[in-house]
Amino acid sequence: MPSLSIIFVSIALAVGVYSLLNKLRSRGSSSLSQRLPPGPRPWPIVGNLPHLGPVPHHSIAALARQYGPLMRLRLGLVDVVVAASAKVAAQFLKAHDANFSSRPPNSGAKYIAYNYQDLVFRPYGPKWRMLRKISSVHLFSGKALDDYRHVRQEEVAVLVKALSNSGSTVVNIGQMLNLCAVNALGRVMLGYRVFGDGSSGSDPRADEFKSMVVEVMVLAGVFNIGDFVPALEWLDLQGVAAKMKKLHRRFDAFLSTIVEEHKANVSQNQQHTDMLSTLISLKDDADGEGGKLSDTEIKALLLNMFTAGTDTSSSTVEWAIAELIRHPNILAQVQQELDRVVGRDRLVSELDLAQLTYLQAVVKETFRLHPSTPLSLPRIAAEDCEINGYHIGKGTTLLVNVWAISRDPAEWTDPLEFRPERFLPGGEKAHVDVRGNDFEVIPFGAGRRICAGMSLGLRLVQLLTASLVHAFDWALPNGLVPEKMNMDEAYGLTLQRAAPLMVQPRPRLAQHVYRA
Repeated sequence: MPSLSIIFVSIALAVGVYSLLNKLRSRGSSSLSQRLPPGPRPWPIVGNLPHLGPVPHHSIAALARQYGPLMRLRLGLVDVVVAASAKVAAQFLKAHDANFSSRPPNSGAKYIAYNYQDLVFRPYGPKWRMLRKISSVHLFSGKALDDYRHVRQEEVAVLVKALSNSGSTVVNIGQMLNLCAVNALGRVMLGYRVFGDGSSGSDPRADEFKSMVVEVMVLAGVFNIGDFVPALEWLDLQGVAAKMKKLHRRFDAFLSTIVEEHKANVSQNQQHTDMLSTLISLKDDADGEGGKLSDTEIKALLLNMFTAGTDTSSSTVEWAIAELIRHPNILAQVQQELDRVVGRDRLVSELDLAQLTYLQAVVKETFRLHPSTPLSLPRIAAEDCEINGYHIGKGTTLLVNVWAISRDPAEWTDPLEFRPERFLPGGEKAHVDVRGNDFEVIPFGAGRRICAGMSLGLRLVQLLTASLVHAFDWALPNGLVPEKMNMDEAYGLTLQRAAPLMVQPRPRLAQHVYRA
C-alpha cells in the first residue's frame, strides 16, 4: 500500500500537470479560434467524471438534453465527445467512420483482453483486419451460420425441455438463457457443450461462468479514473485494475485449458469441424497482410465470443420476456402469430423466423428500449475533423449514447412505451432495421467497428424469444402483478436487469413437443 506522502505528492503532480495542459490547450484553442462543442464545466483534475453518476448513460442523456446532441466532456485529462442523436451519430459513424475506427487506451483492454490482442479492442490496422476477416469468413458468414443452424435449434429444444420439467418451480430465466447461449456457442466453437444441459437443476460451473461474464461487463463499464488521469493510474484508486487482473487469470486458465485440450484432440483426430480447430489450423497460415494467428489471439477471440456473444443475447431475451409479461395483449398477439405459422405440434425453427413479422417487431422494440450496449464502445479520432461546425481534435474519445438515441422524442412517438407496431407496415419506423444502417436504433453499433457477431446475435435472440413465447405461458411468483415488476437497469458494459427475472413457465404446446 503506497504511503500517504507518496499519494499526496502524486496528486499534487497530477494537479500541476493538469493545470499546465489546460493552459496549453486553451492557448492552442484561442490561437486557432476553434469552435468546440458545448458541455458542462469540468472540475479540476477529474473533469466531468463526477457528472456521470452510477448509471452513466442516463446521466449523459440528461446532460445532452441541456447542452445538445453533440456534447463535449472532459474526463480527467481526456477530451470526450458524445453523440446523442441519430443525425449526430451518423456524422461520426458514417461520414467520418474512417477517422473513428480505432479504440482509445483503456484498462479493460489492457488487463482483461490480453493487452489489446482481441478483435473488439485491437487498434485498427492489418492485424485487426485479419481477425475481422477470419471472424467474418469462418464464424459469422451466412454459410457458417446455416451450417450450425441445427446446433442452435437443438440447444433451444434442450432449454424448452428443461423449462417444461421445472413444474411449479420458480426459475431464473436469465441464467437458463445464458446457459443455452453458452452451450450453443460452445458446440459451434469447440464441438461440445461447455456445461450441462440444465436438466439436473443448477450447474455451479455454469453459474460461476455467468458470474465471470457479468463481472467482465461490469468492470469494463466502469469509468476508471486511471484511464483518464494517467498520473493516478498506479494508485488504482477504485481497485478496478486489481479486480481486472484477477478476473483475467480466471478466464485465461479456463481458455488455456480449452485450447490445449483441443490441440491434443486435433493432433489425434483430423476430422474436427468446430471453429476452434479451424482457428488452430490458421496458426501457421499467414493470411494476407495480418500475418499468423498466435495462441494469445486465439484465446482473445474466444474471450470475445464467450463474453460478447453470450451475455448480450441472453440479456436481450430476458428483457423481451419481461416486456411481454408486462404487456399481455402484445404477448397474445405474438402467440397467435406463432400458432398460425408454426402450429402447436412442433417447436419454432430458424426457417420460420422470416414469416414471423410481429415477433421480429417485438425483438426490434426490445433492442430499441433495452440496447445490450447502452453506451457504445469508445472510439478515438485519428485526426482533427469538423462535425456540425464544431472542431473535434485528434485524440478525442467518441461515445455514442445508443440508449438515449433510441429514446429520443424527436425520433420516436411515445419513446418510453413498448410498442412493436411502430416497426410494422404503416408504423412510424416501418423501414428501420437494427443492422447499423438506420441510426435511430443501433444496438450493434455501425460502421467499421460494428459488432462482428451481429448476424448470429439476431438469429439467436429471435429464435430464443420465439421459442419461449411459443412454448410457454408465463406467470410471476408470489402473486406479483406485471405492473409491479422491477424494470430497473444495472449499469455495466452491457445492460443487465437490476433484479433477475424470476418466472414460472407453463407449457402450452402438445405434450410430445417437450419430449423431443
